Amino acid sequence: VKWFLLRGPHRLVIDLPNTRFAINAKDVKARGLVRSVRYGDLGEAVSRLILTGKGPFAVDRFDVLKNDDGNGYRIAIDMSAASVREFDAALANQALTTGSTVSSDKGGRVGTGPVSNPGHRFTVVIDPGHGGIDGGAEGMNGTVEKNVTLAFAKELRDKLAAVGKYDVFMTRETDQFLRLDDRVRIARQHEADLLISIHADTIRVKGLRGATVYTVSDKASDPEAQALADRENLSDQFAGMEIKDDNKEVTDILIDLIRRETHSFSMSFAQTLVGQLSTSVGLINNPQRSASFKVLKAPDVPSVLVELGYLSNAKDEAQLLSADWRGKAAQSITNAIALFASAKAGAGTGG
Repeated sequence: VKWFLLRGPHRLVIDLPNTRFAINAKDVKARGLVRSVRYGDLGEAVSRLILTGKGPFAVDRFDVLKNDDGNGYRIAIDMSAASVREFDAALANQALTTGSTVSSDKGGRVGTGPVSNPGHRFTVVIDPGHGGIDGGAEGMNGTVEKNVTLAFAKELRDKLAAVGKYDVFMTRETDQFLRLDDRVRIARQHEADLLISIHADTIRVKGLRGATVYTVSDKASDPEAQALADRENLSDQFAGMEIKDDNKEVTDILIDLIRRETHSFSMSFAQTLVGQLSTSVGLINNPQRSASFKVLKAPDVPSVLVELGYLSNAKDEAQLLSADWRGKAAQSITNAIALFASAKAGAGTGG
């Protein structure tokens, strides 16, 4: 059994090998320092239990005990309230372990590289962030990021399909977990002209709200962008996937390629997108930012990550759940794609 801490919100994540939960979900009630409890299978050999705290906490005791009647086991955890600084110190000092060596196999939708497509039209791949066991951020009123991103992605897909000029694909259409590199491979498999990754994060500053558009860079544009990239890049680890260290030589080559034509296209689209979003939805200050997001590192696919708003802000959370707001925001992104596709075609570099 392995456990580790995560922030945004404060969580205790427990990985259990070969486990069957003999629990009635209706009987699971959070109390004390715990705001919510969720559990499920991560793969054939690993299950996961996630305790979300009402605030920062410390784990004073963690034991796995055999039940007195000999049937099954129970977990005994002693938690105490802690300061943000104490939680962050524990987070910084912990040895993050994955607890799973199960690889992700999504079948034919995930390829190992580009495929030949003689009839290629301008192709957009929409990536709803998080999914499955990885719920992402949680809002003040319990809204889960993975549901927000999927609902918005479907809205955007439908608007693009209605235009009739694009091939549109989604990295996921259901509540399923996908590794970050699988998301990138899907975009490359479809020879995407554009990858748009959809997110809705939380932040400590409750008053901060509005949309942000991110591109990839080896050096973050600001501390907030770096913090967001650090959290998003933990997605695989959060879901119990085995993490392999990046090969520095490969990473340097990858960043060098991105900085050329693909990076130029990414920056161009990000600028166009910010302009279109500004006409319909609120943006944060300096809405075009950058950091080292793994999901944006396809060397040959212009990519952006769109932060729709902050679930930590009550007003943003409410509008992210609004069908009317989703429609306006999705239409702005559709308009930006039309402008980008036209410009790229005019330059003789795209479908």
